[in-house]
Amino acid sequence: MNNNSHFLSFNRKLFLSVISLFLVFVVCFLTYQYQREKEYKIELLHSKLQDYNSRLYEEIHEDSAHSKEQYLDYYVKKYTLTDLRVTVIKPNGDVVYDSYEKDKSKLKNHIERKEIQRALKKGNGYDVRRTSQTTGVSYFYSATAYPDFIVRTALPYNVNLTNSLKTDRHYLWFTGFITLVLIFIFYKFTQKLGVSIKQLREFAQRADRNEPIEIALESATSQNELGEISHHIIEIYKRLHETKEALYIEREKLITHLQISHEGLGIFTKEKKEILVNNLFNQYANLISDSNLLSSEDVFTISELQVITDFIGKMQNRPIQKGEKRMSVTINKNGRTFTVECIIFQDLSFEISINDITMEEEQVRLKRQLTQNIAHELKTPVSSIQGYLETIVNNDNIPADKMKVFLERCYAQSNRLTILLRDISVLTRMDEAASMIEMEKVDISAIVNNIINEVSLELEERKISVINSLKKNIQIRGNYSLIYSIFRNLTDNAIAYAGSNIQIYINCFREDENYYYFSFSDTGVGVSPEHLNRLFERFYRVDKGRSRKLGGTGLGLAIVKNAVIIHGGSISAKNSQQGGLEFVFTLAKEK
Repeated sequence: MNNNSHFLSFNRKLFLSVISLFLVFVVCFLTYQYQREKEYKIELLHSKLQDYNSRLYEEIHEDSAHSKEQYLDYYVKKYTLTDLRVTVIKPNGDVVYDSYEKDKSKLKNHIERKEIQRALKKGNGYDVRRTSQTTGVSYFYSATAYPDFIVRTALPYNVNLTNSLKTDRHYLWFTGFITLVLIFIFYKFTQKLGVSIKQLREFAQRADRNEPIEIALESATSQNELGEISHHIIEIYKRLHETKEALYIEREKLITHLQISHEGLGIFTKEKKEILVNNLFNQYANLISDSNLLSSEDVFTISELQVITDFIGKMQNRPIQKGEKRMSVTINKNGRTFTVECIIFQDLSFEISINDITMEEEQVRLKRQLTQNIAHELKTPVSSIQGYLETIVNNDNIPADKMKVFLERCYAQSNRLTILLRDISVLTRMDEAASMIEMEKVDISAIVNNIINEVSLELEERKISVINSLKKNIQIRGNYSLIYSIFRNLTDNAIAYAGSNIQIYINCFREDENYYYFSFSDTGVGVSPEHLNRLFERFYRVDKGRSRKLGGTGLGLAIVKNAVIIHGGSISAKNSQQGGLEFVFTLAKEK
């Protein structure tokens, strides 16, 4: 994330957050202290007026009844504060005496006055500021309740009273000074903390971008607890980065090994999601399922592998015990035998390997058959030459013309033997010198379209329709002639031996970063399963009694297989769902 994406840095946010809380606390403290100071001043004034009320009440009791009002006027003028208003009130609220208003008829009942209500309830009470209904002046009232009277004194709000009630402001200046000092100290602390946070954030951003951690950044971490934590995090990251690099190298080794492995191998998570799958795994899965799987995870829908799927589900539903982590099954399909093995790991992920166990037997059988074929092909000319030469050697009376015929026949058989040995040598060199073939960029889509145009007359004669589903511009790096021979031989084979009134399907059903996956199928007569795994042998022919015979000379499909192998792919044959024969093969994108 870019540094500019933050309007405020972390230390500023922290500073502002804490200072905001601190200022709120200071304001609350000042408000509370101001209120207490104000209440103290009010209580002080109230207590002073209570003293006046007590002395007035004493004077009322000492004076005779007939001269009470005159005496109160005299006492108020002589002994009380300047501008002090004195009022004597009966418990029912009627005014007996008021120093400002002599006409009692103008004085209303005072029972509802706030200070009077408090005095009746608590013995004394005050009202801070209220405008008198009699004089129209604002007063501070203080009332004291006695058994027979309520004595109330009031001071008008003038300059003297305002100054008397005014709070002391010295604590405000002291609090402000302390607040500024603490703000400065905390600012310095958060600034130092922000440097460590900034460095740690810079490290996190570099780590996220997978950039190298510079020594300057490592040494610039602050010498405090956060700096120590940052240093440890950097060290841990460096070790993790080194471990990650080592794991990446090992992973690349494993991937390379799997891709060149001679077994189909797939590794999946416990949720049956693909982790790593090689090309042979997909190819063998397609052969077992008799369909073209769109993804490697579709292997769990194959009925032949249901026992493996059940085993995986059973193992994931209970703890894995020793001896129960592995299972193997053997599957026979389309003339081939596969061994499927499942291994479940400790984290419940698992590995499925598919091996074509007929490969070694097939190689032995092919070598034996090749040896027998060569011996059979060599036996006829060698026997002929030997027979003619024995006749010549053992018979001294052979006419010259007959001897010449025998020698000509020996020469012909030796020529036949030479040609046979030469052909075997050519096939051997083709197998062993594939790396000498020149490669170029080849457009497979264009080649297939050209082939369809070239054989259009044969297709029309046999009433064969071709459904070409290849998308445009499928290009690989390969040999044009060999790529042409693959699709031309497959097309000629279908035209010659699949029958009439059929369809030919050409499709690239899948593509990954390394391979194109092709399918070439027809709706013809098909081939018996026992012949499927021998179709690509040289000079192999299906029995004449079968409905479909392949390969004329027996070289067409062998050429196809060799060309596919030279282009880094593999090929297999199976009876398609439409009833005919299907060839599934891959071609590497880069070779």
